[in-house]
Amino acid sequence: MKATGNGDQPFPSFFITRKTNLKFMKILTILWLLLFAGATSFGQSQTSVNPAWEISVTNPDNYIGIALSSGRIGIMPSEMPFKVNSIVLNNVYEKESELGVSKILNGINFGSLDLSIDGEPVDQTSITNWKQVLNMREGFLETSFIFQQKAEISYRIYALRNMPYVGITDIMVKSLKGKIKLEAAGIMSCPPDFQVLRSTFRILKDNEIRMPLLQTTAKSQFGRHLIASTGSFLFDHEIPQLVPDTISEREHRVTFTRDIQQGSSYNFAWAGAVCTTQDFNDPQSESERMVIFLLRDNKTSAIRKHTQLWADLWEDGDIEVDGDPVAQQDIRLALYHLYSFSRTDSDLSIPPMGFSSRIYNGHIFWDTELWMFPPLLVFNQEIAKSLLNYRFNRLQKARQKAVSYGYAGAMFPWESDDTGEEATPSWALTGTFEHHITADIGIAFWNYYAVTHDKSWLRQTGFPVLKEIADFWISRAEKNPDGSWSVKNVVGANEFAPNVDDNAFTNGSAKAVLEFAVKAAGILGVTADPFWQEVARNLKFNYLQNGVMKEHSHYQGEVIKQADVNLLAYPLGIVTDPVKIRKDLEYYAPRLSSEGPAMGYSILSILYSRLGDKKMAFELFKKSYEPNKRAPFGSLAEAAQFNNTYFATGAGGMLQAVIFGFAGLNITDEGIVRNKSCLPEHWKKLTIKGIGISNETITITNQ
Repeated sequence: MKATGNGDQPFPSFFITRKTNLKFMKILTILWLLLFAGATSFGQSQTSVNPAWEISVTNPDNYIGIALSSGRIGIMPSEMPFKVNSIVLNNVYEKESELGVSKILNGINFGSLDLSIDGEPVDQTSITNWKQVLNMREGFLETSFIFQQKAEISYRIYALRNMPYVGITDIMVKSLKGKIKLEAAGIMSCPPDFQVLRSTFRILKDNEIRMPLLQTTAKSQFGRHLIASTGSFLFDHEIPQLVPDTISEREHRVTFTRDIQQGSSYNFAWAGAVCTTQDFNDPQSESERMVIFLLRDNKTSAIRKHTQLWADLWEDGDIEVDGDPVAQQDIRLALYHLYSFSRTDSDLSIPPMGFSSRIYNGHIFWDTELWMFPPLLVFNQEIAKSLLNYRFNRLQKARQKAVSYGYAGAMFPWESDDTGEEATPSWALTGTFEHHITADIGIAFWNYYAVTHDKSWLRQTGFPVLKEIADFWISRAEKNPDGSWSVKNVVGANEFAPNVDDNAFTNGSAKAVLEFAVKAAGILGVTADPFWQEVARNLKFNYLQNGVMKEHSHYQGEVIKQADVNLLAYPLGIVTDPVKIRKDLEYYAPRLSSEGPAMGYSILSILYSRLGDKKMAFELFKKSYEPNKRAPFGSLAEAAQFNNTYFATGAGGMLQAVIFGFAGLNITDEGIVRNKSCLPEHWKKLTIKGIGISNETITITNQ
């Protein structure tokens, strides 16, 4: 059943059925997208841009790029023609320095090319009419320009969703004046700290079929991983003569030339794959096979499948805003990034910057479970499950950490890498004392069950994690003489206040996860440890004289890094009295630091939405991300004064402000329910598609 209506209309407490023709409509939508992709297929750039789905930029100054990602690799294009700045490898780590912690690796860069026409290089100095368009619906970046009035050139870069270790650059060159001579070089470039083992150009043959491959293999800086990258040109017809060239130990290339007659167009592509020993025993051979697969006439079908998978993602979950085209584009860009940084089949998580950079070493924080996970859980439960599997697969390491610090159960690291061990630099107190992440993970596990009601999953995966987390918290808490329980010496969400007692969010998240563990035990018919309930009911919270909850036991009104106390109202649902929610809001909102991550404002926006204050809810929604947008695409930085993008944590926060604030949705034990919405005054309509396991659609209108 498709539910529509305005913000005051009742909505069922849980979603029951799918609209009967939804599957048929989905098939029609995919077919339409594929036909559309074929109609504008390559080389025939669209003359108009749909701002709801495409971001068009024409000024390369102060350029901060946008990520293309398959969930396994991230490709960061450049404003410079045919250049890729980096290729980031998900879950592939090496030590950052001899005495340092792990850091996610950049791969061997197979993404760049050099082009020249009539012997003159195609670069920023020789082109006009430069334009880039990010197509969020189909997951590619198209660049186009004019070269010296001689040629019209355009190319699309894909991080293939269906071949997640592969990227393709699909190129069209059209002669405008007379015959031109095109020279194109595909480049393989090795990061400076890698140990290059070999660089080769080979033409493999099978039944006289020629398969030219450019390849580099190398070891990571301290030898932990073997990395192999293979590239090749893809031609529609005959393969021209290919000439290899070694530029340096770390860069080699292969080149071809082609004459293009006046008015004619020439289409070719450059494809590359990067594999490592993190995922493959023989990454060299695997990277070769992936490229050979494309060489054998599979480019078009690969791009078609990539387009279909993106169509599936948007069909399964989308947000439409009528009346605010800027917000519509910003929301889609946020959702595009969460989709591109995640997969249903990887059992991996998302770092704060996704796979746009190596900032924060590519480690996994609470950013995933508290900020990115809830929107993905609403729209795509299979992706959500994959994110949780990352933690489940590292449960033994969390148990080991708990034992190492004298606690029971499982104690998850503040920063996690592929091993599941603590990966925070030892000088940072967060790694030793920021323990709320263990509760945050448990809350995400419970919320998955609350949305899916998958009892088999709860028994096999969810409860084993919840039990270990609950056991940790009853060993971590200390009983006071008055019968209350305290959690002492922690770093809370407000990292400006290290080593405090009874931090509000730490205690609140511990209380919530202990209660969830009790509920899970009841559902499964398992006897819960009575101390779970004992500690949950009696964890200590402190208050100022005016009734505002203290951020920690000795808090005296200092500036805080990010939302802490306010998290007890949302997402924890511990503080429910509107008077208390407003009092805490009005006290802490002015105390949020301008230097902190902006996603805290998204929590304040949600709470004002739930209080019915449209004006404040929208102002704080915009404040949660707009100061952080960076030219030219609107990439989100972590804070207003930073340029580190793309901040996927902030994307998760602003999406929550729309879903759980404006739209009034809420995750409860009964599933996803809808409370009263609070649409911004100038928004005519808000449509949320693909909600929960029933794939419901709601439409909210301003009357």
